[in-house]
Amino acid sequence: MSNPQMVKAKHSEGSGQEYLVFILEEQEYGIDILKVQEIRGYEAQTVTRIANVPPFIKGVTNLRGVIVPIVDLRIKFNLKEVSYDHQTVVVILNLESRVVGVVVDGVSDVLMLQNSQTSDAPQFGNSILSTEYLTGIGTLGERMLILVDIEKLMTSEEMALVDSAVV
Repeated sequence: MSNPQMVKAKHSEGSGQEYLVFILEEQEYGIDILKVQEIRGYEAQTVTRIANVPPFIKGVTNLRGVIVPIVDLRIKFNLKEVSYDHQTVVVILNLESRVVGVVVDGVSDVLMLQNSQTSDAPQFGNSILSTEYLTGIGTLGERMLILVDIEKLMTSEEMALVDSAVV
């Protein structure tokens, strides 16, 4: 994807919600399409590293005059690192408090999920697996999507470190 793709959608009048589906290590995740500003090809050379930030923060980039932190979700989710290729993209998110880019293995599509196609996130008790950023599981036929509250994920205390480093 050499050209940025604008993604526009709105919630329907029905009881469903649209999700942008992205891929990390062959697992599909869904985020609220209304949080997505655009999708861009990942270009490591345009990301400026910042000292003393968590490893999942790749750095910052200048997007039309706005300094945007770039977060690698594979590292954030403790997945094995994979090499960046032509499929790797940055999803630019327009969140309530900031604009953030997230690096993912790829984007597959936009799906409308009805409320009947979603269920609550599984509870793992006191295990080390954190589910605080998960809103649920979406099912569409044989497909299962992990639904992520991207706003909650990107407003964590760790992300505050980027704000303090950039200012």
